Amino acid sequence: MNTLQAVFMGLLQGLTEFLPVSSSGHLAAAGAFFGIDGEASLAFTVAVHVATVLATLVVLWKEVAWIVRGVFRREGGLNAERRYALAILVSMVPVGIVGVFFKDAVEQVFGSGLLVVGSCLLVTAALLAFTHFAKARKKETISYGDAFAIGVAQAVAVLPGISRSGSTIATGLLLGNKKDALAQFSFLMVIPPILGEALLDVAKALHGGGAEAAGAGGIGVLPLAAGFVTAFVTGCLACRWMIGIVRKGKLAWFSVYCALLGAVLIGCSVAGVG
Repeated sequence: MNTLQAVFMGLLQGLTEFLPVSSSGHLAAAGAFFGIDGEASLAFTVAVHVATVLATLVVLWKEVAWIVRGVFRREGGLNAERRYALAILVSMVPVGIVGVFFKDAVEQVFGSGLLVVGSCLLVTAALLAFTHFAKARKKETISYGDAFAIGVAQAVAVLPGISRSGSTIATGLLLGNKKDALAQFSFLMVIPPILGEALLDVAKALHGGGAEAAGAGGIGVLPLAAGFVTAFVTGCLACRWMIGIVRKGKLAWFSVYCALLGAVLIGCSVAGVG
């Protein structure tokens, strides 16, 4: 992977990680069409995912600081901050189970071909379209039950083409949660799973053959740094933009985009392109 390719993949990761259009689906499609495989080097994959996590922490640093201060406050009891942190932990249960026990099996069964990505993008489009017709009940607080349901939606997003942010936000909206609270929760809840997934991938690769297997030898320092910086900068912009979009309730446009792209990818697969 050269520097230009790394910048392109970092840009793609940074933008699509937060927008409800599936980063894994876009990376898989880019790899199929241009020969740029976002999973070819584990070092690069981990780097751009960590970059988007850092982007979330930068954009939502006030919220993160509020949670941390409240969790470690001396006074006992279940205060608002600890309850919020507990809801995030509850949301992690489904994706933790899938990530540890079933991710490899899911990837082997479904793969990441254009037909699979295109079909999953149509599912994402349908989810986003449903939010347009959801009743605005505006729950002020995300319950543990809703947190678990949103976590299930995140677990389903292991499939390439199912958007992590799109599925979690759409599920929360359909459950009647307030847009402002949901936008914040949906981005904060993905931080532990992304970091956990990165650590698991590195551990597996090192167990299978050391630094070379982890991809450290497959990409230079400059492309790695370029991809990281690009993913971080675009991730910050996309995260801020997406929070505003959720608050305004304008996810339907992304539904149209996902439907069109899904149809194109399915057509390309049938035609044998890519």
